[in-house]
Amino acid sequence: MAGRSIRILLNGEPCEIRDVPPATTVLDWLRTEKRLTGTKEGCAEGDCGACTVVLGIPDGGGLRHEAVNSCLMAVPQLAGRALVTVEGLAANGRLHPVQRAMVEADASQCGFCTPGIAMALYAFLEGGEEPEDETIHDALAGNLCRCTGYRPIVDAARRAERAPAAASAAPVPEAGPDYEAGAQTFFAPRTLDALIALRVERPDAPILAGGTDLGLLFSKERRAFDAIVSVARVEELCRLEVGDDEIEIGAAVTYTRALPVLDAEYPGMGELIRRIGSRQIRNLGTIGGNIGNASPIGDTLPCLIALDATLMLRGPDGARLMPVEDFFLDYRRTDLHPDEVIEAVRIPRLAPDEVFRTYKVSKRYDQDISAVIGAYRLTVADGLVSDARIAYGGMAATPKRARRAERVLTGAVWSEAAVAAARRAIADDFEPIDDFRAGARYRAAVAANLLDRLYLETTGGADAPTGVFAL
Repeated sequence: MAGRSIRILLNGEPCEIRDVPPATTVLDWLRTEKRLTGTKEGCAEGDCGACTVVLGIPDGGGLRHEAVNSCLMAVPQLAGRALVTVEGLAANGRLHPVQRAMVEADASQCGFCTPGIAMALYAFLEGGEEPEDETIHDALAGNLCRCTGYRPIVDAARRAERAPAAASAAPVPEAGPDYEAGAQTFFAPRTLDALIALRVERPDAPILAGGTDLGLLFSKERRAFDAIVSVARVEELCRLEVGDDEIEIGAAVTYTRALPVLDAEYPGMGELIRRIGSRQIRNLGTIGGNIGNASPIGDTLPCLIALDATLMLRGPDGARLMPVEDFFLDYRRTDLHPDEVIEAVRIPRLAPDEVFRTYKVSKRYDQDISAVIGAYRLTVADGLVSDARIAYGGMAATPKRARRAERVLTGAVWSEAAVAAARRAIADDFEPIDDFRAGARYRAAVAANLLDRLYLETTGGADAPTGVFAL
């Protein structure tokens, strides 16, 4: 039976949440129920960072601190967590070192975005990273400031000293069972069997992984659901295994957990994931969710297709394996059956003679929706391309392979002439659309130009780093 309360630590003190509809965002609950109004609503879609709070997640006897966007989190996702807001930083009437550093560096003007920035920096310091420019900028990439300018904020990050927030000695309560408020239920199964049973029983209930997409229905559209099924605590979906031949990433593994492995294995993919979203987004969002969302501009999807990844789907009749490229049937329509879930994705590891690169083109460098994503895996030996897999996002109703370009390159000498022929083939592979992100002609030109980029990078002809480019 579902429980009627959620137990958490809120700014170091035990807190029991009752009678709050499951689709209520943490941001709304903090501001309206708890009157903790330091946490601000800016965009309500996870872009601006004004609503940043920090979760303390039990990990090896201690707490792992992660910044998240409270505007995208449903309240039941807090179960079994410690939650710190800006009001919880100061202790005994004294500012936290992060707050003091921001004052001393003149890192605030209007103050609206300042609480979220302070919380992002608090999580950064608690993570124990060195305050170097690259890591500071990454930690702050999810926080927009409209008036201060970022230099004094970065200065504050350099001078702040690590110190715990105000806290009590109370332990973090264990996550309870499913949560119920009124006629609405938030299901949080712990096993794959229990999850599949829920899928059979409630095939129309939305599946919640991190909520970085589904959360928009809570924050923007104010949608309520009779049932929400969370997969975040399903043990089998949280596996991350690196084998001799492949990497298996469970559908509930967050981008943050997967990032070090992808960074090490697939050049360009780690940088792509850093630009998918800020740390606040990566700490909640999952690759499984990106696959299930099935957007034609889902950033990881062309990568998985180019890498010949395999999906493991599971339902009451057992497991079903299929290539990722076969999963997408039409615009946001997939081959997932109503009683199935995505269990994991398996990605082959690269062989010594294989080359992989991925590039994203967007209007803004950080945390922007893609215009075009290109992903390329080539097998090159003695200057010859023996195999080519090329996939694009943003070029069709689904992420899709450039099969004509692949055929042109396969068996050819890896050369400017072969790339020029593959560029021409791209025009036959796709008929891109016009929309507010980019025009069809632009997309076609970019897709072809990225082949040039691939050639220059893999032959030592380009000095620019791999990764993501602005329009």
